[in-house]
Amino acid sequence: MSTKQKRFFLAEEEIPTQWYNIQADMPNKPLPPLHPATHEPMKAEDLYPIFAKELCHQELNVTDRWIDIPEEVRDMYKYYRSTPLVRAYGLEKALDTPAHIYFKNESVSPVGSHKLNSALAQAYYCKQEGVTNVTTETGAGQWGCALSYAAKVFGLEAAVYQVKISYNQKPYRRSIMQTYGAQVTPSPSMSTRAGKDVITRDPNNQGSLGTAISEAVELAMTTPNCKYVLGSVLNHVALHQTIIGLEAEKQMEKAGEYPDIVIGCFGGGSNFAGISFPFLRHNILDGKHTRFVAAEPASCPKLTRGVFQYDFGDLSGLTPLLPMYTLGHDFMPANIHAGGLRYHGAGMIISQLLKDNLMEAVDLYQSETFEAGLLFSKVEGIIPAPESCHAIAAAIREAKACKESGEEKVILFNLSGHGLIDMSAYDMYLAGSLQDYDIPQEQIDANTSKLDKII
Repeated sequence: MSTKQKRFFLAEEEIPTQWYNIQADMPNKPLPPLHPATHEPMKAEDLYPIFAKELCHQELNVTDRWIDIPEEVRDMYKYYRSTPLVRAYGLEKALDTPAHIYFKNESVSPVGSHKLNSALAQAYYCKQEGVTNVTTETGAGQWGCALSYAAKVFGLEAAVYQVKISYNQKPYRRSIMQTYGAQVTPSPSMSTRAGKDVITRDPNNQGSLGTAISEAVELAMTTPNCKYVLGSVLNHVALHQTIIGLEAEKQMEKAGEYPDIVIGCFGGGSNFAGISFPFLRHNILDGKHTRFVAAEPASCPKLTRGVFQYDFGDLSGLTPLLPMYTLGHDFMPANIHAGGLRYHGAGMIISQLLKDNLMEAVDLYQSETFEAGLLFSKVEGIIPAPESCHAIAAAIREAKACKESGEEKVILFNLSGHGLIDMSAYDMYLAGSLQDYDIPQEQIDANTSKLDKII
């Protein structure tokens, strides 16, 4: 096998049997989520009306380092895991960099992204509890596709609220969800009180993940035997995604290297957490010095320009108050094509890690990210999702820095999904019609000034 064809896989028996819970090892635990009415710390029982009970306990578990993966979930993982770890020789050559660049290719899952890792787990726990219906939101559609498929695997009915701009921009993602049997509704909609309120205020509103979450949570709370499931942000979602980094850790050993820099695109935190947390534990416990870089859009810069404060996870204030870096729950992001990154806040764990300087963040304009995605597709043969283009662009920045300094660093990034259903966005980039967006600081200040100063 030539170097250009080198891929690193795990044998079936090497696929992890447990997820890694970084909360057990964090020097400073995340602040607790608060009840929206009383501002008292939430207990697992407080979350039972919304989530499956086991997921509620995983969410608040700060003591158990390892959580067993149910055998039924692991059996489904074996359909597509391990995903390959790839040495990006083509990208290295194109950049003329001394850096060694690796990517974990999560685009090979049945639904084309990493989202299935948590969708299968959440659908399984709902089924075990006797739930018959699940509901969720989706931005670009990757999570909605994953949940629609996972629901079908475990015999559940799924209802998905898709952010309206993505519903229109990415019709084939909608078709995939419907092919799997899900009911898909553009958000904001007239089917919920939360959606009606938004449309009444702004009839042309193109939606946000915060709005779609409000609609999905409202549906779950008003429908018998229905639970809400979420594709990012929450601790238990990050937990399930650590299968990515745990595999990558073993695969890097097979490659004979260890990453100096780990990169993931960032919306709510699921794929970044998945690739980074297993390696980050060695910084915390073993004195390693790997850098961890979250790459977010400049049009939705919660990590780089947001405030650390308690905020709602949705527009209408139906969720618990979460300690997060946020732009304010009523922030309406620009209509960029990386729909999965258009979320106003960051997960609790990642927010605490950033606050403690255990990771860092960069923001990028979408023109730079599509330029990176186009180069990657030409030299590696994979057309990346617009979200993943952010990770590629950040990796390219680091590789160019290595060229300037002459340092031979090892860079690892997560290719969270492919872009074969996002070609309209590439068409716009090639036609020169994609816009970059700047958020005025006054807008961020106005949004965040409305938050209760709990911290």
